[in-house]
Amino acid sequence: MERLMDALDVKKVAPDSLGPADIVTKAETIAVGKTKMTSLRTFLAALLAGAFIAFGGTYFCVFLGDTTLPFGVQRVVGGICFCLGLVLVLCCGCELFTGNSLMMSAKVSKKITCAQLLKNWGIVWVGNLVGALIAVFLMYMSKVQVMNHGEVAMTMVNVAAGKVALDPVTMFFKGIMCNVFVCLAVWIGFGARTTVDKVIGIILPISAFVALGFEHCVANMSFLPMGLLLNSMGVGAAGAVTLQGVITNLVIVTIGNVVGGSLIALVYRAAYGTMKKD
Repeated sequence: MERLMDALDVKKVAPDSLGPADIVTKAETIAVGKTKMTSLRTFLAALLAGAFIAFGGTYFCVFLGDTTLPFGVQRVVGGICFCLGLVLVLCCGCELFTGNSLMMSAKVSKKITCAQLLKNWGIVWVGNLVGALIAVFLMYMSKVQVMNHGEVAMTMVNVAAGKVALDPVTMFFKGIMCNVFVCLAVWIGFGARTTVDKVIGIILPISAFVALGFEHCVANMSFLPMGLLLNSMGVGAAGAVTLQGVITNLVIVTIGNVVGGSLIALVYRAAYGTMKKD
């Protein structure tokens, strides 16, 4: 069999995932590659990621639009629905702000500069926002919100209202915890050998952060504008979602996400970054 594979020049793929030390090396190599992309390429890749996360968020809201479902079913299955977004990001190749928090490892290793890191984060954050807003427009024009006799629209407003009603401290810590889970999912993706590995590895961490009600700034770039738009059109209680609330949430959650993602990057680098291969 080996001779046949050699004759056919078939590449052998190890079935097991990369080890922690190899993942640290890969994550830092990927970070260096990100800084070498042109600003336009980075922006376009970020735009796609923002839209993809919005697709997952919309899928989540459509599922929650069935108000007859028990709480536990809503949280768990809704979280699995939301996984669509990160599956598309990791498998299709995009730039996601929350995942790029892992670039902090390469910064500490002095493989990239602070200016390169901040430039990437700035372009990606804006690109994610633009992509999310485009997705909101497309979903709104597609009348997704009218599904189930308007219950989906009410769900979208309720989700947004619940997010802007949080106090700042809670927002911040929900942002930290969210990106701990998200970056662990990305970490699994870095170690995966196949597309199936990536998809399976993503499901539990991402569905968990959604079920636990943590805050993801890129997801909120679509949740909150859609909720604001529908609320301004009379869906839900008047003033349940305000522009000030949207801005406050995005700022605080973004900071929390950076802290959570950087924490994962730095702890793994400290634990495995100096290990030598045999």
